[in-house]
Amino acid sequence: MSTEQPAPISAGTSASTDPVERVIRYHIQTKHHYNRYARSLGFLDWVNQPNPFRRFEGAELVPLPLLSPEEEPVSPLYRAIYESGGVQAQPVTIRTLSRFFEFALALSAWKKAGESEWALRSNPSSGNLHPTEGYILVPGIEGLTLTPGLYHYAPKEHGFERRAEFPSEQLVKLMTPFPADAFLFGLTSVHWREAWKYGERAFRYCNHDVGHAIGAARIAAATLGWNMVLLDGLDQHTVALLLGTNRTEDFTDAEPEHPDCLAVVWPPGDVKGETIDVKREEMAMPLFLDSAIVKELAGGSWFGRANRLSREHGVHWDIIDQAAAASWKASCEHHSVAAPSSVTSHVSPFTSREGLLAGQIIRQRRSAVAFDGRTSITAEAFFHMLQRVMPCADHAQFDRPMPWDCWPYDPAIHLMLFVHRVEGLTPGLYVLVRDQRKRSFIQQSMNPDVNWVPAPGCPHDLPLYWLLEGDARQLAVQVSCRQDIAGDSAFSFGMLAEFEGGLRERGAWWYPRLFWESGLLGQVLYLEAEAAGVRATGIGCFFDDPVHDILAVKGLSLQSLYHFTIGGPVEDRRLQTLPPYGKRDK
Repeated sequence: MSTEQPAPISAGTSASTDPVERVIRYHIQTKHHYNRYARSLGFLDWVNQPNPFRRFEGAELVPLPLLSPEEEPVSPLYRAIYESGGVQAQPVTIRTLSRFFEFALALSAWKKAGESEWALRSNPSSGNLHPTEGYILVPGIEGLTLTPGLYHYAPKEHGFERRAEFPSEQLVKLMTPFPADAFLFGLTSVHWREAWKYGERAFRYCNHDVGHAIGAARIAAATLGWNMVLLDGLDQHTVALLLGTNRTEDFTDAEPEHPDCLAVVWPPGDVKGETIDVKREEMAMPLFLDSAIVKELAGGSWFGRANRLSREHGVHWDIIDQAAAASWKASCEHHSVAAPSSVTSHVSPFTSREGLLAGQIIRQRRSAVAFDGRTSITAEAFFHMLQRVMPCADHAQFDRPMPWDCWPYDPAIHLMLFVHRVEGLTPGLYVLVRDQRKRSFIQQSMNPDVNWVPAPGCPHDLPLYWLLEGDARQLAVQVSCRQDIAGDSAFSFGMLAEFEGGLRERGAWWYPRLFWESGLLGQVLYLEAEAAGVRATGIGCFFDDPVHDILAVKGLSLQSLYHFTIGGPVEDRRLQTLPPYGKRDK
């Protein structure tokens, strides 16, 4: 472990009990600098590499059916999942849940090099370490052959481990405020999986991956015609109670799981294929749960004990625990949204075989390891990708385009783009303002001498601005920890978050959500890159303040949280690709 100390923080901050000051301190301390990286072990302790698969010993495993791409439910066209009413809603059955988890959190392939094998998954992960664990809470749903209760998803086996059996009548009460046949989807993080490699910066990366998983799940739901929204009015204690992460007796000698979030997923309107001509009155759907019912459920029957992932841990990064504690969401906001209650289209694309299928794009998604330094993309493709990350912040929740309808906040992440090889677009530095109402704030947070010129040829509804002209490839490489992949691409970018002001206004619990939004944004562009015939990769290693210096960002008004790059991939032909579940019988 490096013994080098972080740069001094302003007087009084280190001892502050203010949670906002504590997460700001964490953020500052875990920055990379040209002459000093954030602290980590300094080498990879391969003997204690964490097991990427959590299991609960003693919990019953319910295998999910392995479905070929041709079996029902068949994937819709990729473009259809972004069209309102473009996918006929499917009923909630063991087969549709299998497809949902296949596209959200399942294995997508195995890679083999010599005697070494490792798994890839549908949801991206920093360093392919996969700190994110998935859960599902299902009430009694007609046609679903699954005992009501809480289940942990086991991706290696593609099955559900039964963690808790809850009384059916209490589950019905819990789910009464939600649409018919709704279920809950939960995410937790094992911080150690990232800390093993990345040290004190791991809390950032774990939250990136929560965002990746939220995006993967929302898109998976869209392939089945389902809706999803994050229940982020909840306090974190309620999330812990419902997912069982507070049960220390179930994690004895095992790495704990940090409770992150819950979402509700449901099929809208009629799911049996009949035409709906009249919309039912929209219902007000809460973004929280009845905490008293959750407390009752937590007293139910629980099963299984978590497996230990590493023999030894070597260094325990206390700063991660401190950041997690400081950003713990203790408040519960009783917010509600109007839930759409009917299907607006009678056209089902499930029988269509024209164009790219969503399942095909999801299964083939990979993180590029290198780019060829030659491939360019058209301006049309570039603008299309950027339009996909625009959430239409001034629209009502479910008038926002998928997947932004699942995110119950206005955008707080904007893009600083290094354009290298986009046909018809001058190379240089650009900014995408994802909420046009924030343009003045962003301009005032940067160098006032920079001219904001609408990007030539850009659609009128896309707030993309050209700031500086010139070859930005070397600059992109330099600030991305000198990684060539940032300059060999068609374009790369940093995700600039509205930082200190949002934390002061909302509270320290907002800090992880900035990373969740950046991960959700990244997942959208991972799939858009595949659909465009290129490839993407996230970059977690970058020199924080040198990125801000490019545009003379003032103080902590904006902070770069995640870098990303898209281009023509160079395939490593030494690696063999194997099917994800080739060794399991159907």
